[in-house]
Amino acid sequence: MSDNNAQQQQLPKPDPALGRLGVFVGSWRIEGRTLGSKADNVSARTTFEWLPGGFFLKQTFEADFAGMKIQSLEVIGYDPSSDTFPSTVYSNLAGVPIPYRYDIRGNDVTITTDLGGGATMKGIISKDGATFSGGWRPNPGAEGSGNGAYDFVGTRV
Repeated sequence: MSDNNAQQQQLPKPDPALGRLGVFVGSWRIEGRTLGSKADNVSARTTFEWLPGGFFLKQTFEADFAGMKIQSLEVIGYDPSSDTFPSTVYSNLAGVPIPYRYDIRGNDVTITTDLGGGATMKGIISKDGATFSGGWRPNPGAEGSGNGAYDFVGTRV
């Protein structure tokens, strides 16, 4: 066996649980509205792709959130101790990385952050994987902290 083959056999392999993130891979168009709005005022385009090696999923995101332009890069991994997917977002709105945590159980998705008192997104991916819908809400006591409440529908493009 050559040294090269021996090195490749010793490389770690991605945890099979990372496969649950696969439902996001691709590009999505997102439309939604902040609570109380009578018209859609949230639009975005996002793309998810695996980084080489398959250990991390990268999301690039651009949005118009009620007139505010948002751009971000997110890297999502896997934490076997909690069976969840911690992530870090680097955004044009904050000078510090923002931690999030994904929990994916079948077609149900929950994403949380503790920033600004915290917010939670509860959503569902359609059985055919073509749509993703849900809503973000500030955690109790965090209303008005910049964690805007809104509902959305994402469509695979």
